[in-house]
Amino acid sequence: MISVIISHYNNVANLALILDALSKQSASGFEVIVSEDGQDPKTAAFLDSHRYPFPLQHTTQEDIGFRKNRILNTSIQAAKGSFLVFIDGDCIPHKHFVKAYQKVKETNKICYGRRVMLSEKITATLQKKMQFDGLSLLDLILGGAKKCKEGIYTNIPLSTKERGLKGCNWGIKKDLLVQINGFDEAYVHAGLGEDYDIEWRLESVGIKKYSMKNKAIIYHLHHKRTYSQEGIKINFKIFRKRVELNEFVCKNGIMKI
Repeated sequence: MISVIISHYNNVANLALILDALSKQSASGFEVIVSEDGQDPKTAAFLDSHRYPFPLQHTTQEDIGFRKNRILNTSIQAAKGSFLVFIDGDCIPHKHFVKAYQKVKETNKICYGRRVMLSEKITATLQKKMQFDGLSLLDLILGGAKKCKEGIYTNIPLSTKERGLKGCNWGIKKDLLVQINGFDEAYVHAGLGEDYDIEWRLESVGIKKYSMKNKAIIYHLHHKRTYSQEGIKINFKIFRKRVELNEFVCKNGIMKI
């Protein structure tokens, strides 16, 4: 089974869209985990009042700052699936998203997809409806979306260029992630810790990447930037130290070493 883990923080309108899109997937046989870096009563009330055609778990923790990696580790432990798929709380999955990852769930690779950047106009319309019935290429172009090419669903690669992992759209076998002790909880600022760091550590133990471009598609909802350059600088210092020490199994991860 696949576990789809959604990183969520204080935005029920976005969560409603994501869960609606997941309820309309072309595939079945997966669970969803709402991985909440906080304990928002509105989120709990929404989940309590809605039912979906898949098992749903809700992991939470006290809201005392950016601790996305910590709650992700909690969600990894809670996951019943042998293959984990990670998306962010501002990313809506295409109807064949789960199906694409189900096809690669036995692979021993880092499977990573890309994202379409939705415009403010399209985002506002979707958030008002709180339902997702898909977006055509024409919808994206006319609506002012960016990176529309990433939204073309096809089994024929439109590009063979290798890209870096995006924390908002990737998947891997659970045991491979446990092998490097999950996410490093030393990163308490947004950026690098949820993707750049995890990519480097997985590749350091010999795990190769596999592109899901144009197969596992997500639509990124428009919003203002939520991370700071100062936070990125702090995270980069942590990352450089990890590289210098060749510390690809983190000490402050799923297990506290």
